[in-house]
Amino acid sequence: MAAKISSPSIKQLNYFVSVAKHASYRRAAEELGMSQPALTNQIAILESTLNTPLFERSRAGTLLSPSGRDLLDAARQVLLSMKEFEDMAAAKSDGHQTTYRLGVPPTVGPYLLPHVLPDLHDLHVNLKLYVREAAHRELQKDLLDGVYDLAIVPLPLAIPQLAMTPLFIEPLKFVVPSNHPLAGQKNITPSKLRGEKILTLEEKHHFHLQVQEICERWGADLQRDYEGTSLDTLRQMVVMGMGVAFLPGLYVHSEMHNPEALYVCELRNIPILRKHALVWRPNAPNRVFYRELAADIRAIINKRLRDVVVTTR
Repeated sequence: MAAKISSPSIKQLNYFVSVAKHASYRRAAEELGMSQPALTNQIAILESTLNTPLFERSRAGTLLSPSGRDLLDAARQVLLSMKEFEDMAAAKSDGHQTTYRLGVPPTVGPYLLPHVLPDLHDLHVNLKLYVREAAHRELQKDLLDGVYDLAIVPLPLAIPQLAMTPLFIEPLKFVVPSNHPLAGQKNITPSKLRGEKILTLEEKHHFHLQVQEICERWGADLQRDYEGTSLDTLRQMVVMGMGVAFLPGLYVHSEMHNPEALYVCELRNIPILRKHALVWRPNAPNRVFYRELAADIRAIINKRLRDVVVTTR
């Protein structure tokens, strides 16, 4: 009788995909919540099972071997199929008692979700959301790979094949130091941006591109040498007189209750807006429920934040 050939486990495939994603055993182990030696051992067992090396060690880090590159997409598809199987099983039960993984950009989540999640929990008592932050492009890629079930991201989508429902439109506010010549003017003409030193976030953030386009259109000077790593950092750079900036309306509403060191104003007749949507994989078994969640989120936003953002369909 021929010896039975063992198969890789779902956990081992998850370990393989995580190491490939981070190109590092250490960072993958941190994400997976396990020790690095245990992860290394599991990858070694997987390589033995498959009878092929998956990774190569080099000075540049942990690189995929040729076999690893060939097998990575197939491993991702297996994990995604398993996630869809679990979602389908969860959808068969009443009350959506499973935990959904929600991805949000760091420029949105902390300033939106505290206003939304309490009411959403009241509507769906058994609903659990595991929230993580990442840049918008990373969120969409990871959503497609099954890392997240849902994400709130700015439009347009970087990955158009994702399904989505629009949620709201958010303005960007123009902020200047209190001692700036434009301070005290509620509305300023866009032509006054010419020559201004505009600070913004790093390029990986979505509204960096919007700010860049504004600078190019009106002759402002985008300060590429002083890009902020967070909205709080960007705000403090303006306070210190390093330049002026555009900040999201939700951030201004949540974090700038007494902006004595800053002045918030608008560009006259040139509203600067960004649109946000709830997105998911198009074949997700729970897609009907996701549309229901989107409608609930819009209703809560319209109730709690109607003076800050505008809901949309």
